[in-house]
Amino acid sequence: MRRGIQILCLVLLLTAEIALAQKTASVSPSENGKIRVEESVFHSASLGRDMHYLVLLPRDYSGTRRFPVLYLLHGLYGDYKNWDTRTHLEQIAAPYPWLIVTPDAGDSWYTNSASKPADRFEDYIAKDLISEIDRKYRTIAEKRARAVAGLSMGGYGGIKLALKYPDLFAFAGSLSGAFNAPQNLDDLRPEFRAQLLEVFGNSGSATRTDNDVFLLLRNSPDNPYFYVACGTGDFFLETNRALVARLSTLKIPYEYHETPGGHAWEYWDAQLTPLFSAVGRSLGFTSESKQ
Repeated sequence: MRRGIQILCLVLLLTAEIALAQKTASVSPSENGKIRVEESVFHSASLGRDMHYLVLLPRDYSGTRRFPVLYLLHGLYGDYKNWDTRTHLEQIAAPYPWLIVTPDAGDSWYTNSASKPADRFEDYIAKDLISEIDRKYRTIAEKRARAVAGLSMGGYGGIKLALKYPDLFAFAGSLSGAFNAPQNLDDLRPEFRAQLLEVFGNSGSATRTDNDVFLLLRNSPDNPYFYVACGTGDFFLETNRALVARLSTLKIPYEYHETPGGHAWEYWDAQLTPLFSAVGRSLGFTSESKQ
């Protein structure tokens, strides 16, 4: 009996060790039927320092096939891991044939700083990161297969980057976008003032004017497709409505979703599914579609 118990304990221990090894081992998407998450570091020439990002590879990332890319930007006080750790990103992304890149950008507002010449975060995304991803991964390195989106600060950043670099993105999406950041957000939300002044400079600065999405909007054939969503309980609701009104006036193609929710992860998690559906329709790469 005692020997039988010892054998049973040994079997259970080995089973646990095997299960742990399966959980932690690096396996390809074709082996487990799931997307794969990779963390990488590269040297940004624009910033003069190393930067981190995550890449979610589609489950059929194999062979020589090339894939579209969605750049998914984090919010203020966030980081490059937020989307993966605070939402159901991996499950929601699983059916889609895209790479998803979540870069780190600190509290930069995805902008070349007015007060710190070394902090060229707009250039870091538009020039360095996209080149890094196209070099390292099998992407379709064309506007038609590239999208950008984000939440709050990242929503502002995604829309702004697409407007300033119309040759890069076919789709620009925002959840709870802080579109008034270069305008009067430092007056409306004093807790953000110090960082906003550091990035955009004082009221009337050239940096504020150059990064105001309302001033950047224009009716152009190069515009991406715009996707804007905001919760009815969000303190950025009015600036989202204002942006949508401007898009409508200029007759720029867009869609707007205003649903119950606040400035919170529960809302952003719930909004990933319709956002991804819109990305797929816009790029022509819907769930399980082929190139």
